[in-house]
Amino acid sequence: MGLRWAAPCLAAALVLGSGLLPARAVTGGRDDSASGLARAAVMVLSSRGGVCSGVVLAPRIILTAGHCAAGPAEHRVHFRDEAGQPVLLPLAGTAVHPGYDAGAIAARRRSIDLALLRLAEPLPARFAAAALSEEMPRAGTRLTLGGYGLARPGDARSSGTFRTAALPVVEPHGQSRILVWLKDTGDPVGACEGDSGGPIAAETRIVAVTTWASGAKGCGGFSQGVLLGPQRAWIDRIAAEWGVAVRWE
Repeated sequence: MGLRWAAPCLAAALVLGSGLLPARAVTGGRDDSASGLARAAVMVLSSRGGVCSGVVLAPRIILTAGHCAAGPAEHRVHFRDEAGQPVLLPLAGTAVHPGYDAGAIAARRRSIDLALLRLAEPLPARFAAAALSEEMPRAGTRLTLGGYGLARPGDARSSGTFRTAALPVVEPHGQSRILVWLKDTGDPVGACEGDSGGPIAAETRIVAVTTWASGAKGCGGFSQGVLLGPQRAWIDRIAAEWGVAVRWE
């Protein structure tokens, strides 16, 4: 189980432009929709009902999890305009990391669960490109996890608002050069369905994107992300092919 799919009715509601109930995301997190981090985040929807988050790297470039963009489904980037109306932007290109392995979790294999999306038209000016970081956070470092996923496990209608939670890094399998894990030691707080592809930040810099979570119904236990620093060469190469220079700090 991971963060791959929320209930199809949520995606259908967005596509049809129906209003959502007041929503939250990141189980145990707080509404952070007015933050700078939220200005660099969007939703990524699949024609098969998948709901993910994504990080804005440029007006036409989105970084997300590989499983949010792989496969034959059609994908769109979603946000709400200044009037609160849903907007769906089509893609002009997709690049899934060559190291992505769809069966990695079940088979306990290595996977670089990242993808880049190229939009057919730019995002509005209110969105801001995120700064990426090659930082390799160690155990005890507190990072901010953000996303548009479920606030209540199993409740698809609790998705749709950008929320964040500050969580400490843990090293259940020792230090990794591919992944980072976060886990709260108190109440269940962490990623849930729909948070895949969302930012994991050290202050204002994105160090990883969320790819998986454990816990009740796959929420609020360990939150796992792919570190961006070791994948910088691939990110920069694809972005350059699309005419964009990614900002690293």
